[in-house]
Amino acid sequence: MSTPASAPTAWQSPHGRALPAPGERTLIMGILNVTPDSFSDGNQLPTPQAVVDRAGQMVVEGADVLDIGGESTRPGAARVAAEEELARVLPAIAAVRAAFPAVPLSIDSYKAEVAVAAIRAGADIVNDISALVHGLPHDERERWLAAARIGGATRPELPVTPMAAAVAELRCPAILMHNRSDRNYGDFWSDVLLDLELDLALAAAAKIPAYQLWLDPGFGFGKDVPHNLAVLRELGRIVALGYPVLLGTSRKSTIGKVLDATVDNRLDGTGATLVWGIQQGAAMVRVHDVAAMRRYVRMADAIRAGLEFRS
Repeated sequence: MSTPASAPTAWQSPHGRALPAPGERTLIMGILNVTPDSFSDGNQLPTPQAVVDRAGQMVVEGADVLDIGGESTRPGAARVAAEEELARVLPAIAAVRAAFPAVPLSIDSYKAEVAVAAIRAGADIVNDISALVHGLPHDERERWLAAARIGGATRPELPVTPMAAAVAELRCPAILMHNRSDRNYGDFWSDVLLDLELDLALAAAAKIPAYQLWLDPGFGFGKDVPHNLAVLRELGRIVALGYPVLLGTSRKSTIGKVLDATVDNRLDGTGATLVWGIQQGAAMVRVHDVAAMRRYVRMADAIRAGLEFRS
């Protein structure tokens, strides 16, 4: 699998806004869902002012990036047309950007037209749960993966997908999340790493710079409970690819199943997954509960780096 030739420089906002560099401490991404049906916080931010209030709270609590999403990605959730998604996210982005000009914002979407409009409205980062794959014909995906499984340097040429083209044109960072429509793995880790190789090849086909890319293992996406636990247990396999890694486990159903806990009672389970992930090398964590999770993050960072205690 191709990796950056040297350590990437810090990711760059297309607006010239300072983005927090990964490395010295674990970064925190706060979740701002402007959806009526998200699995844990749907319909809690019904107005732009409500979004601004929640954003301000997260910033005070220690969020480094705010992630705004307008379509629920929970299993079984109804798909949303781009027009409806834009109607949800653009007012939120405008309001948060006006209130907090310096705070980095990401748009949580797999649709190129949503990403383009969101970045132009003031977002800095594309957080894509399809990892640029949305719009890639199924037969081309399967042909590329089949060739990659055989081995050797030869791979079929990939088209530039709509999201890859958008990210390249916008010159913005992109977070590429491992995902698949089924859970039919052969060898789990071989398949995951091959899927990520395809994602990175799509980025390369569009000439997206390596320093603009992050990876996300896709905890809870196209995986059952043992798969998700394997992702956590061996997250270092993805970290070893050389790209900063975002980990999103917050309140996920795997935690609920392991602990027999409802969505509102998964804080401790979430904290445990974050501590483990940080020890494995996660550079940023995506959370609903910034204040509570920041305590876990600080403790994990102190253990990992041997930092002196600071009150």
